[in-house]
Amino acid sequence: MRIAIVTDAWAPQVNGVVRTLESVIAELGVLGHETLVIAPDAFRSLPCPTYPEIRLAIAGRAAVGRRIADFRAEAVHIATEGPLGLAARRWCLDRRRPFTTAYHTQFPDYVAARTGTDPEWVWRFIRWFHQPADAVLVSTPTIRRALAAHGIARTRHWSRGVAPTFVPHGEVDPVIAALPGPVMLYVGRVAVEKNVEAFLGAPCTGSKVVVGDGPALAGLRQRFPGVHFLGARFGDRLAACYRAADVLVFPSRTDTFGLVMIEALACGTPVAAYPVPGPLDVLTPRVGAMDADLAAAIAAALPLDRVACAREGARYTWRASAQQFLGALHPIDLPHAA
Repeated sequence: MRIAIVTDAWAPQVNGVVRTLESVIAELGVLGHETLVIAPDAFRSLPCPTYPEIRLAIAGRAAVGRRIADFRAEAVHIATEGPLGLAARRWCLDRRRPFTTAYHTQFPDYVAARTGTDPEWVWRFIRWFHQPADAVLVSTPTIRRALAAHGIARTRHWSRGVAPTFVPHGEVDPVIAALPGPVMLYVGRVAVEKNVEAFLGAPCTGSKVVVGDGPALAGLRQRFPGVHFLGARFGDRLAACYRAADVLVFPSRTDTFGLVMIEALACGTPVAAYPVPGPLDVLTPRVGAMDADLAAAIAAALPLDRVACAREGARYTWRASAQQFLGALHPIDLPHAA
């Protein structure tokens, strides 16, 4: 099958959407499918207000649609609600082409955290954007219920996976391993919507480590001089960080899943989080702890069994994720396509 994937989030961005798409596309290739990624790098773009690392493509439906048509796509998936997603949505609707979408981020809460906008106003846009889709791919049952409560019913489950790099046995990061314990680790974008400040301000004994980069990094370095900021890590180096930590702290309230949680679990590291969408679906009492008091969640997660964590994390594979993605697609009748 030839699958066109339209996304406003793509390399060099580093986030869960990009990592998910890259991993699933790799698996689709192994399974014999051909993909076309229509992303901002193919067009002129502008920096996103309040988030310049994200580029917003300047492209209309004709330019996007021409790429879909030239590729002779047999299915179209619109991954994001940005300018490219809007253009592809309009082009598909004009030609009555089926398409799927995905709800990757708690976008109303995300926008509220960055701008102060009333989330209910954003939900109106989310509902308008996704309602024409033949299926809306969601990562957890909690998110499926949240969308249903806002009038978006045609949802399909699309879970996430863990790369083979993330296993419990292997190298341990020497810098983290040398720190006084317990070592509490955050991994991800260092940005306001990730709520990293809640972790850094939690009253906990031990060492706090931040692995990642982002627009809030400089400010947090100044405010929390006792925290160890190691910058972004990937692949084997990131796995070594997980293994060296005693607990992964996931303070976000706006993620729909949280890839770093299952990566940490696969490396044998328990997770502490708030009881919000994402953690509520991923964590069980054997491998994670959730509490409205993040310090209490950390304390409860620290003694959890690392073998059980590794076993739980190994359940998530990108092959299974890719098969779920394929199962949700709605094929285009090419004989009627122009």
